Amino acid sequence: MAQQGRIYVGIGGWTYEPWRGAFYPAKWPIKRELEYAAGKLTSIEVNGTYYGAQKPETFAKWAAETPDDFVFSLKAPRFATNRRVLAEAGATIERFFASGLNELGPKLGPINWQFMATKKFDPLDFEDFLKLLPEKLGKRPLRHVVEVRHESFCNSDFIALVRKYSVGVVIAADSEYPQIGDISAPFVYARIMGTKEGEKHGYPAKALDQWAERAKAWAAGSAPKDIKTFAAAAKPAPRDVYLYVISGHKVLNPAAAQGLIERVK
Repeated sequence: MAQQGRIYVGIGGWTYEPWRGAFYPAKWPIKRELEYAAGKLTSIEVNGTYYGAQKPETFAKWAAETPDDFVFSLKAPRFATNRRVLAEAGATIERFFASGLNELGPKLGPINWQFMATKKFDPLDFEDFLKLLPEKLGKRPLRHVVEVRHESFCNSDFIALVRKYSVGVVIAADSEYPQIGDISAPFVYARIMGTKEGEKHGYPAKALDQWAERAKAWAAGSAPKDIKTFAAAAKPAPRDVYLYVISGHKVLNPAAAQGLIERVK
């Protein structure tokens, strides 16, 4: 395994008033905040797509304002996941992928399908949902990851199911949500949510070191020993890693992300 996956590190969104003066320089133009953030980070998870549809020209604008090697992860619309019968989400999923995502071109990263904490694992219905997720957008392969937040998903049957469809599982960390560290796709997607006030970089240096080492292990094809799993280990293989600093003491999330980027170089 001479090759190694790429490690992308970022935050959730780029428009947040407390970042002005803390992350963005004083008096930096609001309309250029994405440009600035993309120059300091390597990826951003977009939350706006969870709440409403975007226009093709919006996706094209995001692509134009970011470096060639920058990647966006998009949160899929809540109308697809916040429903009793997941198998009925087909029309919503189709509208989402027809809304102009192709304008991002190679900057389109994984799609995060986030579920409410009350949504329990129903094997038949969840598989029907996975069947609805397209493998490609045009000729471009798609990467899907599910963010499940109920304890009923913490079992080997769920892991077997997502592996069947090569769908990733969000590794939730430093939060109230269950942590599922099983690798089920050709990439790894982690969201760390524990930044705290009083820490210069949101996390202590030791914690940032630990997350950087985990990211490098995943990229190299191995798996950290200190992340809880529920099934047999996946076959070792280099994997791209998407690591986002989310929630917590949000004003410090960019600092934490930058600290991680320095460590994984």
